[in-house]
Amino acid sequence: MKNIPNTLAQIPMQSVGPFKLIGDIDTDNLMVPMATYETPLWPSVARGARTTAHAGGIRVTLIDERMTRSILLQADNAGCALQTMRALQKRLPDMQAIISRTSRFAQLIDTHFQIIGNLIYLRLEFTTGDASGHNMATQAADQLFPWILAQYPSLRYVSISANFCTDKKVSAVNGILGRGKNVVCETTISAKLCQRFLKTTPHALVDLHIKKDLIGSIVSGGLRTANAHVANMLLGFYLATGQDAANIVEGSQAINHAEVTPEGALYFSTSLPNLIVGTVGNGKGLDFVQQNLEQLGCANPNAKPGDNARRLACIAAATALCGELSLLAAQTNPGELMAAHLKLERQ
Repeated sequence: MKNIPNTLAQIPMQSVGPFKLIGDIDTDNLMVPMATYETPLWPSVARGARTTAHAGGIRVTLIDERMTRSILLQADNAGCALQTMRALQKRLPDMQAIISRTSRFAQLIDTHFQIIGNLIYLRLEFTTGDASGHNMATQAADQLFPWILAQYPSLRYVSISANFCTDKKVSAVNGILGRGKNVVCETTISAKLCQRFLKTTPHALVDLHIKKDLIGSIVSGGLRTANAHVANMLLGFYLATGQDAANIVEGSQAINHAEVTPEGALYFSTSLPNLIVGTVGNGKGLDFVQQNLEQLGCANPNAKPGDNARRLACIAAATALCGELSLLAAQTNPGELMAAHLKLERQ
């Protein structure tokens, strides 16, 4: 079937909020675009945003950032593989010299490896400016490969991708070593505001978080995940801002934490260690995407390289927190969740 250029899929989109963010981002009255077919998502996220704004805002903290590509090599034996990797890890400046020929933004910051028999799974980790960095990391790895084989002739090529990255698959390694932006969002909401906006109490929400997010995820066999529906918010946000939507696979491996403070308020956080977003690259040239990035303050031409993407990741994480907070609150009240869907989706 022939591809038709400039044909767009029609997905309903609305801006929700207003959001108040503090910490690494300081902003009031931010409206966040989301594209989704699940129409109850807009008022739900808006409720979370409204609640947290009245409570003083969402504190956003960028913990780390990196994009990875793992390559697969083969040695004669495990001893040879280990000796070679120990030598290679001391040559990061030489490797960066090769990488610099491929991009002025790609910077090699670390490597990790696993040896399985005579196979070497080498994970290369980069910062990539405002790009999400998939292609930038792959191009860097593609140029590094022949250099590595020339420097260490005993090694052999197996694959440019070794699944130790890990890209668009559920894994533990991304949460442990990092891939994309690692963002933590936190808010503290008084019991009065919980009752007014969320129709619940801090104790009820914490109790549900323990029994649903934590124990429920253990029962289901969830891997480095303890949340209600982070994938929902990320998909809506990703589609509205021109991201690779398949990255919600690892992006939704988020962990909620909730507790009642000594003052009886609700402390609630959502930590997202694998947020893969960018403000340049494929998809960003679409008119509606550019408008949305500008609306979010993530298309600033005067920003330092990487700052626009960092801001975007923090806003994405805050959007996830708002949806988590609202849904969990609804589920503390029998019948509320289904009633909302019937009202908003079957009018």
